[in-house]
Amino acid sequence: MEPISSFLKQPWQSAMCLSKTHRWQEMKELNAAKVDAFLTEEDESLKESMQMGSVTRKYLIFITDNLKLGVDAEYVVEILNDHYAAYLPMTPDYIRGIFNMRGQIIPVLDIRLRLGKPANDEDTLLVVLNFDNTQVGILVDAVDQMIEIPTENILPMPSQSTQRLVSGMCTIPDGTGTMLVLDCEQLLSYE
Repeated sequence: MEPISSFLKQPWQSAMCLSKTHRWQEMKELNAAKVDAFLTEEDESLKESMQMGSVTRKYLIFITDNLKLGVDAEYVVEILNDHYAAYLPMTPDYIRGIFNMRGQIIPVLDIRLRLGKPANDEDTLLVVLNFDNTQVGILVDAVDQMIEIPTENILPMPSQSTQRLVSGMCTIPDGTGTMLVLDCEQLLSYE
């Protein structure tokens, strides 16, 4: 086998290859600087929190009976405003029926009834969740926002609380209220 240097016919060609490598490295650094220049304030805060070691999670906040409930955004599949739930007999009152979403049958539950509140027969949204490979739709009054919250800001529920559907709570960073973290595993458990 011939050494690599034998492929270079002129001595200046090896310097040119080194020059190209150096220029390539400079271009990578320049592009990284350009990306930093176009970061939004939200991206900057995320970058700062990553550098400080804090972990954040995205939550979808929805409103039901003037309560702000949050669910981990990883569980959210879809939000539908046009839905029909077929009634199922002999089910708990909070199960409003089943919904056919592209051939998959999904149970629909009314989060108001599940929380012990009165039913709302006005326009509702259906938030489809997927947790532990189980899909479920929950009826909510409105969707408020998607927000990133540092995990250390989420406090556990008080020990005297009998509410099993809520696993934590926190103040929403923009100051619009308190979010209760919905415990998805408890949604379908029958009491």
